[in-house]
Amino acid sequence: MRKIKSSAIAKGVLVALGMMGVITIAMVAPNSLQMLRIFGFGKKDYNPKSVYNSLKRLQKNRLVDITEKDGKTIIKITKNGKSKLLEYEFEDMQIAKPKKWDGKWRIVGFDVPEKRKKAREALRHKMKELGFIQMQKSLFVYPYECRKEIEFIGEFFQVYEHIVLIEASSISQEEYYKYKFGLA
Repeated sequence: MRKIKSSAIAKGVLVALGMMGVITIAMVAPNSLQMLRIFGFGKKDYNPKSVYNSLKRLQKNRLVDITEKDGKTIIKITKNGKSKLLEYEFEDMQIAKPKKWDGKWRIVGFDVPEKRKKAREALRHKMKELGFIQMQKSLFVYPYECRKEIEFIGEFFQVYEHIVLIEASSISQEEYYKYKFGLA
């Protein structure tokens, strides 16, 4: 059995709960093998006790509510759990790259006020992490559809109202950017 970090188990549990909202389990024992299947874990990767311990830790940290009713265990994600799930989504975010480029450029500009400097720098860092190329200090270019991701990042940092997304059919120095994105 390979050992998986408890944080990966906790993340898997929150993701499953985020998709389902509430899970009801008829429990025979606290570390029932049912938990593994419900949360998408295979017997070879996870110890059932590790999943149980992760659930208890998530409950202690108020990320999930666990209640008993009529011999069944009800596991529900809390508001704090949903916030943590957003953090996971943010950390794991990637922009899908289609097989064929549509020939359009996505230009993202922002003018985040000085009083929100940390959010502005975090926004800039995340865009670079996602593969955007910086054209100017607060102006980035990307060749693929990214509206949902930009909206999510803007909302995550609470600066969406300061972001502008432009779709263009051509840009200056286009050959340079095509080369940088591997489109040439």
